[in-house]
Amino acid sequence: MSAADTTTAKVPPVRQSPPSGPGAGTPGKPGEKPSTTAGRGGGGIPWLLLAPCLLVLLLVLGYPLVRLVTLSFQKFGQPQLWGFQEAESAGFENFSKILGDTEFWTVVLRTVLFTAGAVILTMVLGMMIALLLQKVSGWVKALVNIVLVASWGMPIIVATAIFKWLFDADYGVLNWLLSRLPGVDMIGHNWFASGPQGLAVIMLLVVWGAVPFVVITLSAGLTQVPKELEEAARLDGAGAWGVFRFVTLPILKPIIVMLTTLSVIWDMGVFPQVYVMRNGHPEAEFQLLTTYSFDRAFVVNDYGTGSAIALVTVLLLLGVVAVYMRQMLKIGDVE
Repeated sequence: MSAADTTTAKVPPVRQSPPSGPGAGTPGKPGEKPSTTAGRGGGGIPWLLLAPCLLVLLLVLGYPLVRLVTLSFQKFGQPQLWGFQEAESAGFENFSKILGDTEFWTVVLRTVLFTAGAVILTMVLGMMIALLLQKVSGWVKALVNIVLVASWGMPIIVATAIFKWLFDADYGVLNWLLSRLPGVDMIGHNWFASGPQGLAVIMLLVVWGAVPFVVITLSAGLTQVPKELEEAARLDGAGAWGVFRFVTLPILKPIIVMLTTLSVIWDMGVFPQVYVMRNGHPEAEFQLLTTYSFDRAFVVNDYGTGSAIALVTVLLLLGVVAVYMRQMLKIGDVE
């Protein structure tokens, strides 16, 4: 045996790839396309998987919305509710009644101001806390996140009861703490004696419950900001505000738009905080669109007018959603 025989390795034969082209690879007629049975009917599978969810949404949201629209165009009171009389068509009478009522427009303005204040305060505090959490150690961040999740998961009724105790005129902790300041006497001060002060307390309650979600979401978004861009901005002479304005804020813009829209929708739909804080009977200066619609329907027993107010509220919220969709499309075009 020669040295060449001992050092030469046997190489397996190279497999030839099947020829490509129409009719190649299948033992059929020349030029016949292979069958694609695997792709047939694939477009209906996602809809089949979504069908249970869509059915639940249709039952839970679709029917109440249709019923709301129907009632808003009817004369529907207690006789119709108990079946003593048939519901009568009222046309646009319910809408003309509320749109011509100055009290309704006062409630709309109060709701808009309340929502704007709550949303701005929520977003500002949420952003500040999220930015601060990026500067603390890991165990402090974990502790703060636990506290945020605990406050976020607290039932609204429990949180409202706590705030009622904090701002109570006789036994409130806040009045006691403020009275310990030099020259301040808040003992016996009733925070709900006037509408603006009472709504400010309710706004703080709403913000307290909304901040945790904003902080957690923004903290997750801040982890996606490239550190290289921030370092490059600092090397170019940008301060802390410049880095936040020109680097962090543009990257977080989609998240901020989403959180702002959700906050507007949630804060315009505030009901249990006002209802429970005022012991089930909100005064006129505490009325928002949700409680005003509830009073028209279940206190005055004018379900048609109450439904019309609720439908106007839904239309206002749809306008907010339309603005949100427009902003997201603009962001998508820029990207």
